[in-house]
Amino acid sequence: MRIWVDADACPGVIKEILYRVAERLEMEVTLVANKLMRVPGSRFVRALQVPNGADVADAEIVRLLDAGDLVVTGDVPLASDVLAKGGFALNPRGEFYTDANIAQMLTMRKFMEELRQNGVDTGGPAPFNQADQRNFANALDRHLSRHVKRTT
Repeated sequence: MRIWVDADACPGVIKEILYRVAERLEMEVTLVANKLMRVPGSRFVRALQVPNGADVADAEIVRLLDAGDLVVTGDVPLASDVLAKGGFALNPRGEFYTDANIAQMLTMRKFMEELRQNGVDTGGPAPFNQADQRNFANALDRHLSRHVKRTT
């Protein structure tokens, strides 16, 4: 299992959690972004820069991931593609995208997009906070406990 990160919009504290997981479990974590990213010197963490463009990073993640890999993303269409390919998708607030909830999330995303196109101020997501960070760390830990064979 590898972890892929849709890194352009991923909060720094989430990346830090993932760096520690990479070292502790000796697991490959790859951050994919349109911009150059600094990552810690580690044989388990790498950054992959892709060309600028809409959904280029998303397409590269989907192309490279294998069934069973985990993708960290707040992008609902990317999460849908990950699920279709047999991967797992977790958002930075600690919520897993599933076959049971992805259709509703895609519908809500489209609805909000239509409202914005018609001039309605829909606001944005709530600010990322410590509870979100804790929820992410806990969800990640539960997932890894179920899906990673530990050798220690």
